[in-house]
Amino acid sequence: MLKNLVLSLVGAVAIVTFCAAPVAIAQTVAAAAKPAAKAPAPAAAPAAAPAPAKAKVSTPVKVAAAGAAAAAVVALSAGQLDAAQRVYTGTAACEFGESVSLTPQQGKPGHFTLTHKKASYTLVPEETTTGAVRLEDKRAGIVWLQIPSKSMLMNSKIGQRVADNCLMAEQKS
Repeated sequence: MLKNLVLSLVGAVAIVTFCAAPVAIAQTVAAAAKPAAKAPAPAAAPAAAPAPAKAKVSTPVKVAAAGAAAAAVVALSAGQLDAAQRVYTGTAACEFGESVSLTPQQGKPGHFTLTHKKASYTLVPEETTTGAVRLEDKRAGIVWLQIPSKSMLMNSKIGQRVADNCLMAEQKS
């Protein structure tokens, strides 16, 4: 008797599934067709909306540009200026015959210009807890790390070393 009950339930589920599936598919097709018919009406409303959105977007861009100019003028913290005193400057010879040039910027204490290949970056020191000197151009993602035995140039945006085993004159001795 239990076997007959189970078979009846399985049969009922199968019938409901096969009968309900075409209805569900028809509803899905009908639902998919309805938004396509209504698509032109909502599209007209967003077409009018982008004009104010563009006006809103252009205002923050101007503010961001003004903020970037103001950020360039901002003075460095005492910790950053202390780290700047420990930066080795000059030309560093790196592995694979590469070289990196690091020079202080005139009139901007704590700011340095790093040149590698044909690219030039403006770096500022970042405070560290390890004693290593870290210079960074956050906009470009360039990081210059200096420890007593060597220095390296890294690209933090792609997570790769650009130049390694770089030695300034002070690090060679």
